[in-house]
This record gives sequence, structure tokens and C-alpha cells, in this order.
Amino acid sequence: MKKESEHIVLKATDLSIGYQSKKQTHTVAKHINFELKKGELVGLIGANGIGKSTLLRTLTKTQQSLAGTIHINNQELTQINQLTLAKQLSLVLTENVSQTNLSVQELIALGRQPYTNWLGTLSATDIEKTAASLDVIQINELAHKKCFELSDGQLQKVMLARALAQDTDLIILDEPTTHLDLYHKVYILKLLQKLAKETHKTILFSTHEINVALSMCDKLIVMKQDKTHFGTPQELISNNAFDDLFPKDLVEFDADSSSFKIK
Repeated sequence: MKKESEHIVLKATDLSIGYQSKKQTHTVAKHINFELKKGELVGLIGANGIGKSTLLRTLTKTQQSLAGTIHINNQELTQINQLTLAKQLSLVLTENVSQTNLSVQELIALGRQPYTNWLGTLSATDIEKTAASLDVIQINELAHKKCFELSDGQLQKVMLARALAQDTDLIILDEPTTHLDLYHKVYILKLLQKLAKETHKTILFSTHEINVALSMCDKLIVMKQDKTHFGTPQELISNNAFDDLFPKDLVEFDADSSSFKIK
């Protein structure tokens, strides 16, 4: 029997992504293959417009794939209904919820919607999960604040807490550090790293903070025009996966320091 750490939570096999209409098919990326295991922190990186958001939409069943398969916990994504999917996958978008009149506690409790009855009544378990999420993210002091009173950094922590309250094996985040200053960018990524290790959830996030992702992620998905690479940061460095990620007129990858440097 495989160890828990080897359990594959999300798997893509020969996946092609893009857009399809009656007249034509536009392929954004193809031959995408990866396996994300329990408790791993995985970064999705690539140049602007390369297809990161398209990939995330496809993995979360917001958009159909063009070819290949996606499995979550060994079940093909196309065979999972929306309610079951909501109990296996939670999604954190860079969305504007700061104007909502909900309190932090009320917003986090929305993560329990897949488990509540049609009236949305919270059970004792739902209340317990909500409280536990506040504890794990260490935002108990914000519980009764209104969301419009929060800073961007505080709001991002609240959105993470909502995803935790949803209690899924897989958490996917689309650019969770957008609009944050450098300190809070690193803070959020360190928090993601801690959550993956302590809660054993698989966390996949897209990011432009490539140098930080290189130093903190267990695995990386690197999208380029000709190919999508997957592996540990060291494996990808050894395979020169970062050398042509960007045009070399302004930045270049330095393998010795495992980081991109300005020329």
C-alpha cells in the first residue's frame, strides 16, 4: 500500500487546453502532464498570456479541455458533479469582495456551503470548521470585522481561511499575491507552504513571484510556448527549463543562485 504522502490528488495526462467554437479551435498549450501529491505546494509560472489562467480554469471545470484527461483523487474530472467537486476542490480567485457587508466570520462560513442544507443552516461541524480556519490562519481578531474594513493582505488571509473551511484535499489559487507589497507577498506564500505541510492539503497557485516560488515550492509547473515542464525546482534547473522563459535582453536565469537577475 502506498504511503499517504504518495497519494496523487491531481493528475493531468496529455492535456490540451484552449478555446473551441463552431468554426475553429485555438490551442493555448498541449501535452501537459503532471501529478500533484498530498501535502505538496506547487507553483504555476510562465510569462504573461502563456495560458496559466486557462489551465486553472480547465483544472477547476470552469472550462472544457480540448484533449487529454484530468483526475482528482483517481476520479476523472468530467465524471464529477459540481457538489462532489466542491467537496474535493476549493478555488481562491483574486476577486473583489472588499465591498461586501459580510463579516469575516460570515465570509469564511460560506466555505461550508457544499455541506449545508438548502436553507444554508450551519451545523455544529460547520461552526467548528469555520472556527478552526480562523485559528489556523491566525485571524481570530478579525472575526467580527466587516470585509470592507480589511487591507488587501488581511482579505487574502480571509479568502484562504474560507478555502480551508471548505475542507477539500485540493486548494487552487489564481495569483494570490496580486496587489500585495513585497512583505505580504512573501507572508502569503510562507503561509501556503505552512498549510501544505501542516494540513496535508495539496496547494496549487499561479504566481509571477518566480524567485520566491523557486525557493519555497515542492514542485513547479512551468508553461512555455513550446512545452510545459513539471518537476522539483532543482530538476527544472538541471534541465534548463528556465533559460528561455523570458527574452534575454533584460533578465536572465542564473543557475548558481537559482534566481532570475536583471541584466
